[in-house]
Amino acid sequence: MNNVAGQYPDKLELLKGLWNYFAGVYNALPLDDRGPVEIMSEERPQPAKPRNRYIYYPNTADVSESVAVNIRGRSYTVGAAVVVDTTEAAGVLFAQGHLMGGHTLFIKDKRLHYVYNWLGEDIQKVTSDVEISTGRHTFAAEFSRTGQDPQTKSALGTLTLYIDTEQVGQSEIRTQPGYFSLAGEGLCVGRDGGSPVSPDYAPPFTFTGGTIDRVVVDVAGEPFVDHEKEVMRWIMRD
Repeated sequence: MNNVAGQYPDKLELLKGLWNYFAGVYNALPLDDRGPVEIMSEERPQPAKPRNRYIYYPNTADVSESVAVNIRGRSYTVGAAVVVDTTEAAGVLFAQGHLMGGHTLFIKDKRLHYVYNWLGEDIQKVTSDVEISTGRHTFAAEFSRTGQDPQTKSALGTLTLYIDTEQVGQSEIRTQPGYFSLAGEGLCVGRDGGSPVSPDYAPPFTFTGGTIDRVVVDVAGEPFVDHEKEVMRWIMRD
């Protein structure tokens, strides 16, 4: 509350020496002078080797962002394999993040929607131009990076919605360079486990009217059409 350094110069030098001594003992040096964006963008050690394909299932605990798929600054595809029992089916298929930043794939009012929430400031939404139908489907959102915003370091690109192999929506969006959340809310399938990524629904907005088999997130950067055979295999399963 009160600066008394001038009154006790000897004590000040002693404390400075102790700080530097213990900083050296506990490897606090050199001090990190990076900004928040640089720190949040830095890759941290992971318990498993990075890969291009991640599979997530419903009815599991949220997956912490620190160990979930990393889509920051890159092209990606989120694909959900779903059996739709009724055209009244609705709910979250996939969600990652929260109201201050994240992305979500969901069905509402008989249409497929994808929302990328950029830092809680820009709600970027793409909606299918056709209604969903019953049966086996793959609902997917593909982001193809085309550039970078020089000021915010956000990745710029095209977000395309697919139902099976048919393109049903497209828009230009930007994705944030840092983490969605430093702690707490993570990635979940079949619901939005915390605060809502999109203002279009109230959490958890659990998926009903069908069954989610799995959600695959691909960060290989390959075009969605390369997955056409896999989509058709899923649709034709017994």
